[in-house]
Amino acid sequence: MIYLDYQATTALAPEVADAMAATMDHYGNPNSAHRPGRIAAADVEVARGRVLDALGRSEGRLIFTSGATEALNIAITGGARAAPAGRRRVVTLATEHAAVLDTVLALRHEGFEPVILPVDADGLVDLAIAEAAIDERAALLAVMQVNNEIGVIQPLDRLFAIARAAGVLTLCDAVQGFGRLATPQADMIAISAHKIHGPKGVGALWLRGGIDPQPLLHGGGQEQGLRPGTLSPMLCAGFGVAAQLAAGQRHADLAHVGALWEQASRLFADWRINGSREERYHGNLNISRPGLDAARLISDVRTVAVSLGSACASGSGRPSHVLKAIGLSDGEARGSVRIGFGRYTTADELEEAATLLNKAATAQGMPA
Repeated sequence: MIYLDYQATTALAPEVADAMAATMDHYGNPNSAHRPGRIAAADVEVARGRVLDALGRSEGRLIFTSGATEALNIAITGGARAAPAGRRRVVTLATEHAAVLDTVLALRHEGFEPVILPVDADGLVDLAIAEAAIDERAALLAVMQVNNEIGVIQPLDRLFAIARAAGVLTLCDAVQGFGRLATPQADMIAISAHKIHGPKGVGALWLRGGIDPQPLLHGGGQEQGLRPGTLSPMLCAGFGVAAQLAAGQRHADLAHVGALWEQASRLFADWRINGSREERYHGNLNISRPGLDAARLISDVRTVAVSLGSACASGSGRPSHVLKAIGLSDGEARGSVRIGFGRYTTADELEEAATLLNKAATAQGMPA
């Protein structure tokens, strides 16, 4: 199997697996005062420090969660609820992950006003439109760093500068950018382990000092009262090592991904690239062909793992909301495939996958 779905998840790094296996013997509850509990708590804190180091943050606080979805829910809902009474607007983009969009829309039931900003054909937000929406009425601006479906990188520095000038809290979904790109200058940052060769089931929310969203859950008061529940030292340890590896190998990984992007651009030269070519993370290639049935293509090429878009919405049967937002028709969206590559992808694998995918597309009557 040739795995080219790095935006959905990544393979566990061997170093991460080793760290998790070693921590399995530390069975204590990290909240307990006895020696086994202190050993487990130390595992958690070592991991916390490693993730903070990878983020390049020496201040603020890092809250471990079950994943980025939980982190985003805490930041959006908790942040909005903690806002001053006159700030009832929550601003985000039409191409955000469902974990952001659905959470923002759910706040309507609490009297908040969701504002969903459009994007252009490249997938980029219009800064003038954004500035008009991000004003003294806004409680929160939520923007992802790298789009999970089309790889587009938003102008975060300029968006967050607009928000700061208006006194608006900022949140960045950095799941696809963490360990790859520079850490965004947001007030809150959500990240996930399994996108950087760490384990599934653990993520984190970084909060700038002085930022205090209201908790969504109540219980034992763990994670400074913001996220109650017993943490898994094993998952935290895996996250910590994955973050450490990502930071240490960042430049090598980016160079490798850049070479694969150039190769893929040649191999799929007859396909249309969805989203900006320039403002983009090069480990994400979302491409389409007129008239293609992408679902059939994936079924026909069973030895190559690619996707139609977000794994979280792949079973819905609906065309991608991201591709629709950049102006594709339903047919064009259903003729699109996302190819994701990274640290463990080889040039030979990419060439073999391209041969199989191009052959299968041609068999559907698509031009070669």
